[in-house]
Amino acid sequence: MANTFKVTTASSVATSASDNDYSIYVCPSSTTTVVLSVLLANKHTTSIKASVLLSSDTGNSGNNNNRNSGNNQDAYIIRNVTIDEETSLEIMSGQKYVLQATDSIKVLADNENLDVVLSYMEVT
Repeated sequence: MANTFKVTTASSVATSASDNDYSIYVCPSSTTTVVLSVLLANKHTTSIKASVLLSSDTGNSGNNNNRNSGNNQDAYIIRNVTIDEETSLEIMSGQKYVLQATDSIKVLADNENLDVVLSYMEVT
């Protein structure tokens, strides 16, 4: 197995879930990804509310309760957090998230002046 460290950046994120795709990263097929860091940076002169979503419908999660028939569901990592003007927020300090093929990280804000830096390791 090869481990490759990568970074993905996005400037001016989506402001509506109706945007075609507000995914910052989608885990490739035949890959497991370990998310190491998510940094949100407010470039605006007023505060911004932002949300980060782990989107997953993976069926082999081992979650065999009756509620979702063993399939993962979308879950917020953080929702509607306020980021003060011209500051940044590291939302994963010391934490890790594992993504399986087709899982994604999505970021949405109430103002497009939000940048995202996502650091991760792909295991192939």
